[in-house]
Amino acid sequence: MFGVVSCCMLGDRESIRSRLDPSTPPVDAARRSLDYIRDTLERSSSFTAVPGWGNVLIGVVGVSAAWIASFQQTEARWLLVWMGAAAVSLAVGAVTVSMKAMKIGIPVFGGPGRKFVFGLAPAFFSGALLTAILYEAELVDLLPAVWLLLYGAAIVSAGIHSIPLIRLLGLAFMFLGTTAFFTPPVWGDGFLALGFGVFHLATGVAIIKRYGG
Repeated sequence: MFGVVSCCMLGDRESIRSRLDPSTPPVDAARRSLDYIRDTLERSSSFTAVPGWGNVLIGVVGVSAAWIASFQQTEARWLLVWMGAAAVSLAVGAVTVSMKAMKIGIPVFGGPGRKFVFGLAPAFFSGALLTAILYEAELVDLLPAVWLLLYGAAIVSAGIHSIPLIRLLGLAFMFLGTTAFFTPPVWGDGFLALGFGVFHLATGVAIIKRYGG
């Protein structure tokens, strides 16, 4: 950590000097310099507010959705189940991330948190767009593989700014999604249960044990 602080201070000496203007009271100058160093460290750190219990809850939602979706008789109802599960999971993720971020005292949309969110956004948008296109084209059988692959890509991208376990989760999703493209469509709910259910449950338990809930 001290190495990072030293590099930041050397690389931005002029910026710090501007905060140490002779006309500025010593206490104010010191506070401004400390704020600058803290902000720099925050930008260079990892986003650690990944919620273990949030992942567990999302896993439960995923397993439940796969079970309910497997009984649906139409593609529209099947898709509705999974869209509802996605909305619930997104809400659970947002609430639990905010709670953990508040608990450990880091901003959700500042520094690495902002990078984490932006890492998720492009693949999430692509997934939503492809869902509508494939549904209209009556290619719903491809959706499980597409969802898993794009979700994995989103997690890998966002995981660059988070703990290593998140990157591993993303890679596992990408492998599962790739495999799903080459298997019978009837296995789709099983793949989704494994990915959005079991993978999230396992990751959540691991986070709770290693990093706290």
